[in-house]
Amino acid sequence: MQILFVLSSLFRFKDSRMEDVWLVDFYAPWCGYCKKLEPIWKEVGAELTRSGSPVRVGKMDGTAYSGVASEFGVRGYPTIKLLKGELAYNYKGPRTKDDIIEFANRVAGPAVRSLPSRQMFEHVLKRHSVLFLYVGGESPLKEKYTEVASELIVYTYFFSASEDVLPESVTLHELPSVVVFKDGTYFTYDEYEDGSLSSWVNRERFQSYLPIDGFTLYELGETGNTALPCSVKYSASSLMLSCRDFQFGHMEGNDYINSLIMGEVSVPSIIILNTSNEQYFPLQRQQIHSLDSLLIRLCPCDSRQAFGGDGIFQRIKRVAYDARSTIMSVFRSSPLLGCFLFGLPLGVISLMCYGICTAESDDDTELMKRDGFTDEEEEEGEEEEQQRLTAGSVLFVFNMFDISLPAHKHT
Repeated sequence: MQILFVLSSLFRFKDSRMEDVWLVDFYAPWCGYCKKLEPIWKEVGAELTRSGSPVRVGKMDGTAYSGVASEFGVRGYPTIKLLKGELAYNYKGPRTKDDIIEFANRVAGPAVRSLPSRQMFEHVLKRHSVLFLYVGGESPLKEKYTEVASELIVYTYFFSASEDVLPESVTLHELPSVVVFKDGTYFTYDEYEDGSLSSWVNRERFQSYLPIDGFTLYELGETGNTALPCSVKYSASSLMLSCRDFQFGHMEGNDYINSLIMGEVSVPSIIILNTSNEQYFPLQRQQIHSLDSLLIRLCPCDSRQAFGGDGIFQRIKRVAYDARSTIMSVFRSSPLLGCFLFGLPLGVISLMCYGICTAESDDDTELMKRDGFTDEEEEEGEEEEQQRLTAGSVLFVFNMFDISLPAHKHT
């Protein structure tokens, strides 16, 4: 099994990193998620070794070798990175054996894979739900396509082929071209309409209709697309062709969306979510009778009142809502545990405050006792001092008129 034991192989790792392809797990001994990943990581290493993959699997204690972890931009644990030459690719997908292995095999290979025949193209098209293809010979567009593939290969595959590899049903108006195949159809990249190639690929790498969870919404937020999480399934191809600016999806349950909009969402519901600024537009189920009625209410959203957002006030409100939801869920599931978790810290804090307050008054009393005074003695001392000052003042006034006074006798 190709596992890197960093305590004995650190220098060997540094020497061979530029020559080999490494899949490294940066972990911390105290990290609970790292401990959950450990058995899966061993399976990944065993499977890649058994399949003859050139990827070498290792793990490194980021707390013991903080300099190496900092060099690769490790900011949390566990962090999985594939190191290939000068490049370091960060893995952001699910931490399952199959997903990690698929990521390693995809990124370890060439950024752009060539399809030499139509049979190979049809085979690859069946295996991938989204497929990017460069068609044509050498050109500035191909250089740009290769750069984008090197950057975004962590998400999807990139291929190249000549025009005769494509089936007769695919028609390209000009060569070279970049085409994406998905949802039973294809779209061609247009620099004037679609902007930069990198942004276009980042938007088009999703199917038009897909299961959505918190991780998928985070990725959609990076593309700038407007997501439509709903619990009513429609024809994916019809939705895609009708409104290409929207990302359609289906989300099971309402826990995540409740946290996002800070309210209780009934199921089923349809919500339009702008992932770039976390604004949302709820749709009334009573108004949705068919696919056409849904499409009519999708565009434009600018004329409707937007809820939510990512402003400072909304962020503070969301944190408070999440804290309240967590506390309520704990008390619903286990009232005794909730009382213990939240009552014990409050009791300790109360005792600390009481101790601080009483300690100040006790210190004052102790200080007076050390000076030899009680409260009554201190009051008597103040009265005698006042009488002495008064007598002195009278004596001074009368002496101005050269009047002698009898001596005052103290008893």
